[in-house]
Amino acid sequence: MRNIVINLRVRVEQLDLIDCAAHALGENRSDFMIEAAFEKARGVMFDQVFFSLGAKNYRDFRELLDAPPSANPALERLLATVSPWETAKSR
Repeated sequence: MRNIVINLRVRVEQLDLIDCAAHALGENRSDFMIEAAFEKARGVMFDQVFFSLGAKNYRDFRELLDAPPSANPALERLLATVSPWETAKSR
């Protein structure tokens, strides 16, 4: 059940094109716009999570992942720091 209202301001030519496309698919404007926005959002999120590489770039990427980590003194200091909740336990 839809219970959230979204208001949009569009130009007349945008609305005309949206209505024409929705009609071509046998949908109403709201259903068409919701599906279009949902697909766009899904694509954006998909691009944030997945990426593709050619064979050589994939091999290079795998080598970087499989290589031992380089020394990182700042990270080592951070990991050696006692957290506030651990300090509270020792009191």
